[in-house]
Amino acid sequence: MTFVVTTPSFDGPIELLLQLVSRHDVDVLDVPLSTIVDQFVATLRDSSVDLDVDQLSEFLLVAAILLEMKSQRLLPGRDDTEPDEEFVGWEERDVLLARLLELRTYAAIADGFVTLMERAGRAFARLRGIDDGFVVQPPDLLAGVTPTTLAMAYLRGIEDKPVLAVRLHHVTVDAVSVAETVASLAQRLPDLGRLSFRSLTEGLETRIEIIVHFLALLELCKLGHVTLGQGHTFGDVDIVWVVQPRQLAMEKVEAYEG
Repeated sequence: MTFVVTTPSFDGPIELLLQLVSRHDVDVLDVPLSTIVDQFVATLRDSSVDLDVDQLSEFLLVAAILLEMKSQRLLPGRDDTEPDEEFVGWEERDVLLARLLELRTYAAIADGFVTLMERAGRAFARLRGIDDGFVVQPPDLLAGVTPTTLAMAYLRGIEDKPVLAVRLHHVTVDAVSVAETVASLAQRLPDLGRLSFRSLTEGLETRIEIIVHFLALLELCKLGHVTLGQGHTFGDVDIVWVVQPRQLAMEKVEAYEG
């Protein structure tokens, strides 16, 4: 049943009145809300009219929205009111509907739990233990253990453990230092004149000795005793001793060694 209202400016269902007011087809100031409320109260008092709860709540919602819209028009500063605020009541109804759907979801979940509990009620758990005659015999951990074996195990536990020795007989240790090689070359190079690095290291057997001789030549070059040159890429390195008093050169070498 739709509640029909009769006013000087409108005659029809109250939902249609709200739509016309929302579209500004009817001025809410021309709608006497007191007349609408009196008609609704008279309808409630009429015993021949049967109204359910949904119809009552729908009328109260529409009447509250109309009352709020008319209050906004009557109060000062109504021009600052956002048009969307006219539909606050509808938004609240959407919230109520959303909550109703949420409650229905929880009710469905509760029904599911009830179904699961009914199914579980038809199952019976085992209440008794192991069948008679079934004997569990754990293994005997002391089987075969004698006092002699216990004594031997104790002695092995308290005896000193041998210290592991690292054998280095297969490791070759080259005791060749750059400082000693610098002093040796400072004695030999003044008498050899111009020579190549290949001929200088011709008699060496290990790679580390060749590397140490090369580093020693670099140190002598840094001290100013020799000059190093290379004619072309990947060619032989030429070594030339710089002419200077031997005594002064040896003093510089001794200072380097110190």
